[in-house]
Amino acid sequence: MISRKTAAFSATFLVFALATSPTCLADTAVSQSSPPSSPAWSVPDIDKLPDDTAGRTVRYGRNLISKTSSLIGPEVADATKRLAGNNLDCQSCHINAGTQEFGIPLVGVYAAFPAYAARIGSVETIEERIQNCMERSMNGKPLPPEGPEITALVSYLKFLATGHPAGGAIEGRDSGTMPELDRAADPQKGRQVYATTCAACHGNTGQGQRNGKVGDAKGYMFPPLWGADSFNDGAGMNRLITSANFIHSNMPAGTTWKQPALSPNDAWDVAAYINAQARPALPNLDRDYPDKLEKPVDAPYGPYADGFSIEQHKLGPFSPIKAAVAKLKLLEAAHK
Repeated sequence: MISRKTAAFSATFLVFALATSPTCLADTAVSQSSPPSSPAWSVPDIDKLPDDTAGRTVRYGRNLISKTSSLIGPEVADATKRLAGNNLDCQSCHINAGTQEFGIPLVGVYAAFPAYAARIGSVETIEERIQNCMERSMNGKPLPPEGPEITALVSYLKFLATGHPAGGAIEGRDSGTMPELDRAADPQKGRQVYATTCAACHGNTGQGQRNGKVGDAKGYMFPPLWGADSFNDGAGMNRLITSANFIHSNMPAGTTWKQPALSPNDAWDVAAYINAQARPALPNLDRDYPDKLEKPVDAPYGPYADGFSIEQHKLGPFSPIKAAVAKLKLLEAAHK
């Protein structure tokens, strides 16, 4: 499920994401047994920035995160600005414009780049990561590389990294981590959880609730979780571990990681149900993860190096896959 634009998941549910991950710029989640939030968690006050070119650029970056559909969505009046392929907002995954603890926040992300990205098998810049989000979570096309949008987004991410040195760990900069199931997640059980917990906001068919009407570029109050106007199958939120942890920490709207509304079992199952539904397809996913042993165990598309079925990669259990991959890595190392 996904939350309110102004509160929680407005993609993950975007993949998008792309998070660390995808879910977009960060991919993961939290349980009540997780370590307590660091008291060092802080978000710089954007309202204290001066009303000059630099300050306005940072604020435009924030608006691009919180009002993506109204600024660069597929329904905006200026056809040259129709860069996103769906009407989600970036804060559909990065809650409260990327400032909510354990809501896949963007706080400190800038300081973590450049960074090695297994998905492409090389070092990735912050600009490349943003473009990755655009193509997957937003199901769109890359931003103009010298355009005002990429400049503003990087400026906003740099602002959110204020006080966070490169390489420093930040407690709360993901969605936390639930214990994994020792069984496969069950989409049919998840269907019942969805009906009782998610459908009131996101619709019986995952269509979401618009702020206005189709064509007005006002986006969603509660975004669609599948279908043509959602994230595509290459987004981070289309991975079970990423989506289940996000749901557990943040859904339904208003939930926080400190007091999850769903049990871990229900979060795993409802995530499996949501991710089993039809969504846009991203071409050439087989080219992801050049080193297949670096591929996440919950990547819902092949090819794989471990011999397990696509069904188990989608639903788990994941511990047998992890064990097999660990053995393959040892064998590979021994032959080098």
